[in-house]
Amino acid sequence: MGPFVPDLISDQLNLVVALILGIGFGAVLEQAGFSSSRRLAGLFYGYDFTVLRVFFTAAVTAMSGTLLLAYFGWLDLDAIYVNPTWLIPAIAGGAIMGVGFIIGGYCPGTSLCAMAIGKVDGLFFVAGGILGVFGFGELFPFYEKFYESTSLGPVKVFDSLGMSQGLFAFLLIAVAVGAFAVTTIIEKKVDRASAPSLRFNTPRHLAAGLGAIALGIVFIFLPDRRTHLINLAADSVSLSSHPVKVMPVDELAFRIVDNDPALEIIDVRAPEAFAKSALPGSHNISLREFFSKESRVLLSQRHKKKVLVADADSAERTAFALLQTLGYENIAVLDGGFSNFERTILAGSPFVYTGSRWDVDVKNFREQARPAILKMIEEEKNKTPKVVKITKKIQGGC
Repeated sequence: MGPFVPDLISDQLNLVVALILGIGFGAVLEQAGFSSSRRLAGLFYGYDFTVLRVFFTAAVTAMSGTLLLAYFGWLDLDAIYVNPTWLIPAIAGGAIMGVGFIIGGYCPGTSLCAMAIGKVDGLFFVAGGILGVFGFGELFPFYEKFYESTSLGPVKVFDSLGMSQGLFAFLLIAVAVGAFAVTTIIEKKVDRASAPSLRFNTPRHLAAGLGAIALGIVFIFLPDRRTHLINLAADSVSLSSHPVKVMPVDELAFRIVDNDPALEIIDVRAPEAFAKSALPGSHNISLREFFSKESRVLLSQRHKKKVLVADADSAERTAFALLQTLGYENIAVLDGGFSNFERTILAGSPFVYTGSRWDVDVKNFREQARPAILKMIEEEKNKTPKVVKITKKIQGGC
């Protein structure tokens, strides 16, 4: 299951939902005729393209649902596990599976479906698959280097092609609709008497195809929700409509020295800058990670004062506006950013008297706070840095 935001589906309920979906998936395969090896093999001989239509329909439906759920903020795309790609081994594995598909008439999933309804050929195919798994494991040392070659990592198709996910979605939908049309023509020519496409309702299928193309066009212009909200938060008009609460550097220094349990320092600088110098107890969270479930646990604590720290006021104010847009409360920004705190407290710059009756007290406090905070920073460096990471879960696949 996907990582829904908020936790609409817990890890425990996830297993139950997966079981229900698995049963439903098997039922759909059976209704689509995927328990018939003759129907499955028809894809390679041109007389039955049901397999292609079902898989294209599933791909377009899943892709469309994912993009729409992400746009409305119900699904965290960055927390979805992407299987790593090993290019040449994947091509070799696909070729072997294709040959097995043609010879046996099943793929691993459809063979289980056939076995479940008592088909003997499905049973033998599953048994052969299990033997193949054992054989693959036993012989693995002989081709381990090849298996791990040409690694591309968790690459996404649209990223590797250098295009937006919206444009890729449109192209995939267009290819699917085109494949439906072309395979219908081929079926009718190869099997004029019993081609599955002879039973199609042409006006209804034409309307569905045009509707799918229209949805693809929407995806081209559908902005990424995170990027859209971040850009909106950084807009000057948006910044002016979100008056910020500012925390002076002396107050933050006092809270740090006092180990204030109601203080949460959120550092939005780059990880490199955070690793080089970070305030005690601070958490490094990028703007995009504000949307994650892990960050929500930290940011939703209303009793804690969240202080945003960045290199400049503008970055802090953007983060402040974004958090307010997302509904978080009890937020403030550090006056002058990290550089001001570093200059005023950590570097021990010469004190500038303002004529206030508190000047002497402030000067004495800074002189005492500086070595205390520097010591805390050194102690923090020996600990694991508090960087909020998005947990990616492997949740299986076909």
